[in-house]
Amino acid sequence: MTAYNNFKVEIDADGIALVTWDMPDRTMNVISESSLGELAQIIEQVVSDAGIKGVVLTSGKAAFCAGADLKEIEEKERANRTKTPEEVTKLHYARSAKIIALGRKLETSGKPAVAAINGTALGGGFEVTLLCHYRVVSDNPKTQIGLPESKVGLLPGGGGTQRLPRLIGAANSLPLLLQGTALAPAAALKAGLVHKVVPAADLIAEAKSWAKANPKAQQPWDKPDYKVPGGDPYSDEGNMSFIIANALTHKSTFGNFPAQEYILSCVYEGLQLPIDRGLQVEARYFAKIRQHPVARNMVRSLFVSMQELNKLARRPKAAPPTKVKKLGVLGAGMMGAGIAHVSAMAGMQVVLIDVTAEAAEKGKGYSAGLLARDVEKGRRTAEDRDKILARITPTTDFAALKGADLVIEAVFEDRAVKAETTRKAEAQLAESAVFGSNTSTLPITGLAEASVRPENFVGIHFFSPVDRMPLVELIRGKKTSDAALAKAMDYVKDIRKTPIVVNDSRGFYTSRCFATYTQEGGLMLAEGIAPAIIDNVGRMTSMPRGPLELLDDVGVDLAYKVGKQTREDLGAAYKATPLDPILDKMVNGLGRYGRKNNKGFYEYPEGGKKRLWPGLADLVAPTTKDAEPPFVAELKTRMLYRQAVEAARCMAEKVVTDPRDADVGAILGWGFAPWTGGPLSMIDTIGAKAFVETCDRLAQAYGERFTPPKLLREMAEKGETFYERFAPSEAA
Repeated sequence: MTAYNNFKVEIDADGIALVTWDMPDRTMNVISESSLGELAQIIEQVVSDAGIKGVVLTSGKAAFCAGADLKEIEEKERANRTKTPEEVTKLHYARSAKIIALGRKLETSGKPAVAAINGTALGGGFEVTLLCHYRVVSDNPKTQIGLPESKVGLLPGGGGTQRLPRLIGAANSLPLLLQGTALAPAAALKAGLVHKVVPAADLIAEAKSWAKANPKAQQPWDKPDYKVPGGDPYSDEGNMSFIIANALTHKSTFGNFPAQEYILSCVYEGLQLPIDRGLQVEARYFAKIRQHPVARNMVRSLFVSMQELNKLARRPKAAPPTKVKKLGVLGAGMMGAGIAHVSAMAGMQVVLIDVTAEAAEKGKGYSAGLLARDVEKGRRTAEDRDKILARITPTTDFAALKGADLVIEAVFEDRAVKAETTRKAEAQLAESAVFGSNTSTLPITGLAEASVRPENFVGIHFFSPVDRMPLVELIRGKKTSDAALAKAMDYVKDIRKTPIVVNDSRGFYTSRCFATYTQEGGLMLAEGIAPAIIDNVGRMTSMPRGPLELLDDVGVDLAYKVGKQTREDLGAAYKATPLDPILDKMVNGLGRYGRKNNKGFYEYPEGGKKRLWPGLADLVAPTTKDAEPPFVAELKTRMLYRQAVEAARCMAEKVVTDPRDADVGAILGWGFAPWTGGPLSMIDTIGAKAFVETCDRLAQAYGERFTPPKLLREMAEKGETFYERFAPSEAA
């Protein structure tokens, strides 16, 4: 028997080989050169050994397989930079050809192959199970099954675009492939991705039983009478599936995401060919997408960098590990209630304080509502709900904070209110406790002046709604210690959020850069550009919403208040803009605060769809109502470049010091166009020289807000990129 590093092979008395995938020194199995090489050897053994009658593939870990080792992919990309594009394409295609041969050898061996899926199987992991003739999965609602490659700019490269459509048809598979949707076992069974769901204790027995009962197993597509479910691309039904999928894809992506277009092509072209030819089609498109800058940037930012940040790559190394057992949350509004919820979910005891008992109870009620929906949908039991709710103590008494490891204030964006809250809380805290301020704009160093221990004062900026938004921006004030930052990072990891670390500045990083997008949209409105054009173009860049929509979501009144506070703070240094009087009129003259009171740039009729407020035309008369392609392209450039040049300024001013924080923070924090990989990746892809030239043109045409910082000019002269000049560091 061959000894393997990543697998264990056990052959029972019936000749069924149980292959257990269990990669050493890893928490999850991944598709890597090492695991693929050994899997090829095992398949060769299964096929050639007459004593082996069938094979069951399972995992020795909690999950089956997390998919491709994207970090290995990133390393290979760096190694390939000295090669020509043609050479790299050949390498990618050659690797895909090996995977094709490997899979076809197993599924055409004449011996039954069963996947005993004991946990999450995503991407390449699920593609491995598709090589098997039968898939049985253990009944665990936390298990996820699917092909999420499109979410990081790639397409399934292990046969997924060919086998899944042949299994369940193009109409059913395209939404899963294009959106990267993952399904729980019951949903995967209903969709036809797996054949049976069984209790975990019965998984292996069920798999072996099927293998013994089906000694001459064949894949559906290898049978002589096979027809594509729902019809091939030239049938009436099949043709309609592609027409609809093509329209919906372009509607949602605006042509910014090549992976979705390639996936459509793979399925459309592949289903017109025999399976072996279809797999070659996929291999060619996979080799092509691997070299596309969108894919490279998305893989780096949305997988490699995000994974590194989630593992606290930026945490001060000398600080000992910490665990927040008791958390204080000051302010039970939407933000404070969300912070209390995610912290209680992580097992912490939470003291939720507000000025009245009713307000504090209402904050706890937010968690009760979320958990009730979870119970209703079967995601957790009533007992789990009660345990989580029991961890939240609503009160008005600051004395309840005694023993808290960390306190987070989430009160109004008012320095005086925050200062009073800080003093009251610190009077109850131990010397080692850390105080965090959840502010989106007010400089942390200034807020820390109210603290008797400014070294233990740190900014902890959440995004709303807290239970859904994955990012937390941690801000170092001038006196914030490594120990305080480390405790905040440990806390963020425990609540399963992604932390980025920035230095103190007005608006920090995310609020400062995000504001440029809404401001640019407002300035376009002031120029007389029709509001519908502004927001439609914003969505065309793949921002989550148009800038005027987002102003409504954030709050027109909040934007006005932030601007007013900035004017007061900067005094004569403040530079007024044409947007200022518009916000003043909206808030003070018309009482239009945004979505919060159903009146902003949009109207929000009860029970109906939101619509642009007709009175905008009276407030700012539109002079530009037609949008020809060159004009649209210019607006898109303004929106994206305005955000990117601000991100570059943040690097120049050392507000951000690591490009991973800048790119991941931009995408997760305010929804910066994901296809770019983030603002710094966008600049690197365009090239600093070309970016600076465009910024200079925009500055001359629209104003100095587009003027690039000195840093960018230096990089342009030297031909540098951000990821070269500021090689990601391992500590904050």
